Amino acid sequence: MGKRGNSVIGLDLGKQFFKGVLLHRKGESRYVLTSYASREVPEEMATADDMAQQLKLLLKELGSAKGYAVAVSDPGSLLRIIEQPDTPIDLLRNALRLNGLAVLNQECKDFVLDCAPVSSNGVNGHTAESNGSPATNGVTQKKYLVGGMLRPTVKQISDAMSKTRVTADILQLAPICSFNAFELAYPEIFANDTFLLLDMGHLQSTVLIGSKKELVLIRSIAYGGKSLTEAITADGALDPSAARLMMNEGDPGMAEICRLSLTRLAVEIRNSIGFFEGQREESIQRIFVSGGLARTETVLQALSDELGLPCEIWDPLETCEVALPAAKRQDLPNEFVSLNVACGAAFEYLRN
Repeated sequence: MGKRGNSVIGLDLGKQFFKGVLLHRKGESRYVLTSYASREVPEEMATADDMAQQLKLLLKELGSAKGYAVAVSDPGSLLRIIEQPDTPIDLLRNALRLNGLAVLNQECKDFVLDCAPVSSNGVNGHTAESNGSPATNGVTQKKYLVGGMLRPTVKQISDAMSKTRVTADILQLAPICSFNAFELAYPEIFANDTFLLLDMGHLQSTVLIGSKKELVLIRSIAYGGKSLTEAITADGALDPSAARLMMNEGDPGMAEICRLSLTRLAVEIRNSIGFFEGQREESIQRIFVSGGLARTETVLQALSDELGLPCEIWDPLETCEVALPAAKRQDLPNEFVSLNVACGAAFEYLRN
């Protein structure tokens, strides 16, 4: 691969919205946001032409860059941490491709797979420090992150990008981009603390637990914005905009419906925390939340009450400079909570 450019568009291809950021690198660790955009898209896009049309409209608003990094939010994706004897990455890739059932206890022929060491500096092998686990039968175990996308999804994205006449330099899974964005935005917490990231998407939510630079737990939960919308609209009996307005304004009845619906999500988060704390002598003290639902104070308060832990939004652009037109700058405080995945994809391009 040739030397990467100093500007990149990071794209987050979600199930309800396509989001993008345009970032420039100035020097070793200085990043500047010069554009961002978000477009609501149909939940199902049958063809690459449909996706390409949505991408063209988004890219027109974003501008142009030297590189393009794409992240995919897809419930059909595979993402897992496994333990293996220390294995060269090329050999592990071949083992996954040829005999995924033995390595993952899951048939993987329908997936395009990749893997990387779960290093002590994030999940993409930025350092070569050891992260070995206690030996099993005299063989030291090492943790690896395995990710996969369904082949039809990869082909559709590839074809759609070709039709927009741009090339995806990176194709990554959304949860990993979110984790990488948190590393750059909050380096002190990332390096020294235990933390839980909750990303609430349209169809599902993702729990990522990290501890002192290491990704420890990944879990997808089948609850997202669509589930909450169905609850507050009584499965379509109430107009969604009116229901959201009532919830945002603190209507007591709507707040109770919201709380009851979010109980499903809170139970699964609590189970994840319990599993983590049962395995390690560490505890989760607060939860960092992202995604469209995190804009709503009622949602954050309901989760905080159910979990007994502070749930707070985090800003993926915390360490970035902002060089935006006035209107874009004014809207950014309401938008950054949904830009974590796009930012993570862009950061990964710029720092490698």
